[in-house]
Amino acid sequence: MRCRIPDQDWKRNMRTTLLAPLLSLILITSVLAAEHEHSQNAGASMSTKNTVEGYFIALKQGKGWETFLSDDGMMFTSFTSPVKQVTGKAAYLEATKRFYTMIISVQVRDLIVEADKACALTSYELQPPAGNRFTSDVAEIFTVRNGKIDSLAIYFDRSPFPK
Repeated sequence: MRCRIPDQDWKRNMRTTLLAPLLSLILITSVLAAEHEHSQNAGASMSTKNTVEGYFIALKQGKGWETFLSDDGMMFTSFTSPVKQVTGKAAYLEATKRFYTMIISVQVRDLIVEADKACALTSYELQPPAGNRFTSDVAEIFTVRNGKIDSLAIYFDRSPFPK
């Protein structure tokens, strides 16, 4: 029996035959991993976006917006002077009830969403119990977990508010 030594063409063909599928497999695996990561992040962003948009729609309708707030230790921070922070849905509702009763309209000017965070630039038309209507521009930063607003931080100019 004679042993045949492979020629150069055979070696090149063998390398191509073995390497091409391996390289294809590596490429396909990387693309699938990237698509999976993107879809996971897009899912979180979409849920966050839906939650925040739903909150503002309910706020415009004047009912049901409270259902978008987490029952599990929601954190609220108002970065006006003085800074005010409350924890818990009940405490938040109590601390903000005066504001919510003054809302005539709300306009979301911009909404930026990244994973479980969202930033809304909003404009509220407000009517205090005694006094003239006024507008307040607000930056609102949300964190959404499990489809509920888990934290909310707001930044606004306090000067147009009645003293």
